[in-house]
Amino acid sequence: MTYRLLVRPQAAAEPAEAVDWYEQRSKGLGSEFLRSDDAALAQIARNPLQYQVVIGEARRAPLRRFPYSLIYTVFEREVVILACFRGSRDPRRLQGRI
Repeated sequence: MTYRLLVRPQAAAEPAEAVDWYEQRSKGLGSEFLRSDDAALAQIARNPLQYQVVIGEARRAPLRRFPYSLIYTVFEREVVILACFRGSRDPRRLQGRI
């Protein structure tokens, strides 16, 4: 059974920033980042409870190949994506979103 995904506006903007940054480093790398992001979203939609809880009720799904994770919460049959977060950033920055 697939969960419904809702992406908060700030979380929707963060992958675009990462795509721009990676694309400046190497042509095509931004597209690879988007594919990794899409794959993580699809996996979350299929089975959101497989990832560990990291802050409160929020879970973290790491992106393959890139140092980013999707931070999200699960409510019944709905998943709310709170952030696309770079691993080197201070996780306390997320507390206001959860």
